[in-house]
Amino acid sequence: MDQIRAFDMFCGAGGSSLGAREGGATIVGGVDLWGPAVQSFKLNFPEAQVYQGDLRKLSPKKILKETGPIDLLISSPECTHHTCARGAKPRSDDSKDTAFQVIRYAKAMKPRWITLENVIHMKPWSRYDELMAELKLLKYNVREQVIDASKFGVAQRRRRLFMIADRQESPEVVMPSNTTYKNVWDILDCSGKYKMTPLRIPRRAKDTLARAERAIAELGSDKAFLIVYYGTDGSGGWQRMDDPLRTVTTVDRFAFVMPTAEGHMMRMLQPEELRRAMGFPDNYIFPDVTRRDKVKLMGNAVCSPVMEEIVRSLFVVSGRKVIKAA
Repeated sequence: MDQIRAFDMFCGAGGSSLGAREGGATIVGGVDLWGPAVQSFKLNFPEAQVYQGDLRKLSPKKILKETGPIDLLISSPECTHHTCARGAKPRSDDSKDTAFQVIRYAKAMKPRWITLENVIHMKPWSRYDELMAELKLLKYNVREQVIDASKFGVAQRRRRLFMIADRQESPEVVMPSNTTYKNVWDILDCSGKYKMTPLRIPRRAKDTLARAERAIAELGSDKAFLIVYYGTDGSGGWQRMDDPLRTVTTVDRFAFVMPTAEGHMMRMLQPEELRRAMGFPDNYIFPDVTRRDKVKLMGNAVCSPVMEEIVRSLFVVSGRKVIKAA
């Protein structure tokens, strides 16, 4: 059988599942604890069995009876306590240990393949080697690969660690088939539908103005740019428009600044623009939730073009024929 039947743990907005479907897989189910994520998944994968709840309290054997056989187990365990953005000190072993739910579900579902996506800072985690050992005990061949979404036709620099596991073959290095370079202009809505306000107004935060002045000093006063909040990379709090967007997070952090005859104007990037930066198509449906939740949905998502290439690589190694999603 050429079909790959996939189940998405920590399904979120559905970025991994969208990519897997575009890569030829059939999405049979997903699970998430957060209501807006479940709503999003249901809207975009109406044919799938969706579970809302703590997967630690769910029975994978019961799920398997309801979904039927699972070939591919997709997972993106909670990553907030691995990332350096929260400081070097470990915060919650409980959240990190959700990664071991992948092992529990794999034992029950016995998929041929597992994908596990996380921030690159997962590797120094004290239990990372234990996780790898557990996968190997289940007879999986595991490839670890750090993938930057901007190399896969996505208008965002987003480096993530992927563990790709196969019980029959050795996974191959995942290479992009779409190497189109995209930048901020490719995601920006230039129709004028979103209101802009003057950059230099009395209530504007001093730090925001300082970021803008650094950009103007570097680029000149006639160039557009982005102000970037909450960054730790020493970039000065701004970025050029002809580069891929810096990493989308779960909070609003990008403001578009444009020179006009009346002076520089600015606005925040919109959820629809962040959606494009994650590789979602414009026909992806947002649930009826707050702007804040839409931003969080995108910040937690996996770039679908990356997962598409991963799933295509599984078809190649297995000798199966890719059945393109309708």
